Amino acid sequence: MKLARLGDIGSEIPVIITGDATYDLRNLTADIDGHFLEGNGLDAARTALQAGSLPELASAEASRIGAAIARPSAVICIGQNYAAHAVESGSQPPTTPIIFLKTPNTVVGPNDAASIPRTSVKTDWEVELGVVIAQRASYLESPADSIHHIAGFVTANDLSERDFQLNVSGGQWSKGKSAPGFSPIGPWLVTPDEVDYKNLRLRSWVNGEARQDSSTADMIFDVDFLVWHLSQYLALEPGDVILTGTPQGVALSGRFPYLKAGDVVEIEIDGLGRQRQEFVQA
Repeated sequence: MKLARLGDIGSEIPVIITGDATYDLRNLTADIDGHFLEGNGLDAARTALQAGSLPELASAEASRIGAAIARPSAVICIGQNYAAHAVESGSQPPTTPIIFLKTPNTVVGPNDAASIPRTSVKTDWEVELGVVIAQRASYLESPADSIHHIAGFVTANDLSERDFQLNVSGGQWSKGKSAPGFSPIGPWLVTPDEVDYKNLRLRSWVNGEARQDSSTADMIFDVDFLVWHLSQYLALEPGDVILTGTPQGVALSGRFPYLKAGDVVEIEIDGLGRQRQEFVQA
């Protein structure tokens, strides 16, 4: 299934999107959030869709697309999870996952305008596979258990301010990752049965010029390992989002200029949809 949230900020409507129509989920849930996922909401939505009991949402085509998951309790990120990106960042590929956090209020819609922070000189793009948690995950026995705790997958842009991240960070990366709007997510939350999450093509463009082109098959630590690994150190809650790292081709590499007001970034993951952000100065 493809689930989405449509409408103005703060008034998004939960929906299912099929090839033929967009169906309103408000008879089942007020939102696509941790409470919905934890309560087996995906199964209920699938059953209602198959039964033909969901009304169509007539205004879907003209509606803003919100973040595919309502504000999570945590956005947990994996750094340098593609070997070539680690090298272009000036580091050796990690031997254990690098973890940092973004604040939940960075989560916005996939096509919302993006702000370059005040005093920023190094705002960067990062296409990433996002993993949305369905059921609490704590001390999982093995990576094979991870899939049972995953609601689905999303396209995500892990926007970053590299000067904040690396030069005025105090040794932690989150200062350069948590500006308002720095986590566009969506357009859809796609359930695992619809995608081969171990081999998805990720791409990004700036002003129409190609920047990144890789596959989740190139991850150093794959999705199942990451969910299991994280569960050994923290409890993943329903609705939480894991951003699994970006491939090579970002501005940090020195091969491309950093973003400025007026630039347009587009990112896409096969089967998970495309985003477009126009950048403005905060």
